[in-house]
Amino acid sequence: MTAMQGFDRKFRDFPDYIIGITREIWEGRGIATLHDYYAPDIVVRSPSSVVVGNRGVIAATMATLSEFPDRTLLGEDVIWSGTPETGMLSSHRIMSHATHSGDGVYGAATGRKLRYRILADCHARNNAIDDEWLIRDQGAIVRQLGQDPKAYARDLITREGGPAACLRPCTPETDVAGPYSGTGNDDERGARYADILTRIMNADLAVIPKAYDRAVQSHYPGGTEDHGHFAVDRFWIGLRAAFPSADFAIHHVIGRDDPEMPPRAAIRWSLTGRHDGWGVFGAPTGAPVHVMGISHAEFGPWGLRREFTLYDETAIWKQILLATGDVEDATGPQT
Repeated sequence: MTAMQGFDRKFRDFPDYIIGITREIWEGRGIATLHDYYAPDIVVRSPSSVVVGNRGVIAATMATLSEFPDRTLLGEDVIWSGTPETGMLSSHRIMSHATHSGDGVYGAATGRKLRYRILADCHARNNAIDDEWLIRDQGAIVRQLGQDPKAYARDLITREGGPAACLRPCTPETDVAGPYSGTGNDDERGARYADILTRIMNADLAVIPKAYDRAVQSHYPGGTEDHGHFAVDRFWIGLRAAFPSADFAIHHVIGRDDPEMPPRAAIRWSLTGRHDGWGVFGAPTGAPVHVMGISHAEFGPWGLRREFTLYDETAIWKQILLATGDVEDATGPQT
């Protein structure tokens, strides 16, 4: 086995590193290893906020484990690009199981068992992650806790101190530049998936029956899982219809074809514009919105056979509520 330059020899390759440190940190309770595995000035972007520095990451990790002490993170796939010498970018897909056993950001403990996905893009070099984009399926989490994503976002604004004090979601205005400026690789699977998503976002929905397997499995926000073209069409048109004039941008594209794995791709993308249409976020409000998205695709002999896409519904609702003033804080309604 050839060791990766700059990385601990116990990791046989980059996917083993990503899956291994995730298990070590969360299930192995090696929270202190974040001082080693995360760079001191790491930038972690989630749709809900931007955190700079591993001390903030450590604090958030402890808070999550206090609320979900039995949380497990099952690595489904790591789609990656780069080299150990120049730095590597992983797009890690995780299935998380947890019990809401403690009070925290999701409210008083309910004892409910949760199941939800996470997609995380991480840049690593010299055995440490120094740049990250992370999306949890918050819609699935809050629904399983008996809450509505819009109502949860409104309540969160109040609990964070009201519109003036609450955490600001990640947008181009609040984002912080990190050390990674790569755009992925030039593998044909990534280019193929980028073309599919671009055509969908340009309202060419006819690409779905042409490019997707008729029995495609789809996995979308809110824990939604389905089969067939209609589910894919309904998901993408529901999102795009809510933000019809928003700018669609692809920020990172990876394609891979590895032994014992189907050809696959990972894309990080965004929609930036206004909530000016009827779609999955209700009546148009004109609110400025930034949607951070990550998508994974697996290809088979009859086209795209499995698709995984996440964005954070609660962060989008938070942006809409803050822009429209449809919120309350300790002093009452804000207008």
